[in-house]
Amino acid sequence: MTGPATSVEDLLLTADRLLAGNLGATASGRHRGAALALRTALEIAVGQILDAAVPGLSRTTGRARMLCLRCYTAAETARRAKAVWSHLCLGCHYHQYEIGPTQDQVLAWRTEVGELVRELGP
Repeated sequence: MTGPATSVEDLLLTADRLLAGNLGATASGRHRGAALALRTALEIAVGQILDAAVPGLSRTTGRARMLCLRCYTAAETARRAKAVWSHLCLGCHYHQYEIGPTQDQVLAWRTEVGELVRELGP
């Protein structure tokens, strides 16, 4: 069984493969799928930081985790994590009346999540 650190890397790889068009889906499906993989990877990385500080803290809601993060990491890192997480949440949800995220948006989110995962890592 693989650990959460491997899962984060697997999720980032999945997002990369979706953005490269290597997995069969429509463009909007690839973009939303990549956004979901990125959001999950970020949530796992944040959860690891919180669980190391206070066991069980990562079992709170996503919004609560992002608010708690500023107590256990640099304020700027926490702010960036909350900002990109908020964008990813919007990008993951499908609404008939909204255009989904563009490839450029998801690529920017991928860059930011990759940097945050490295900063939050062990």
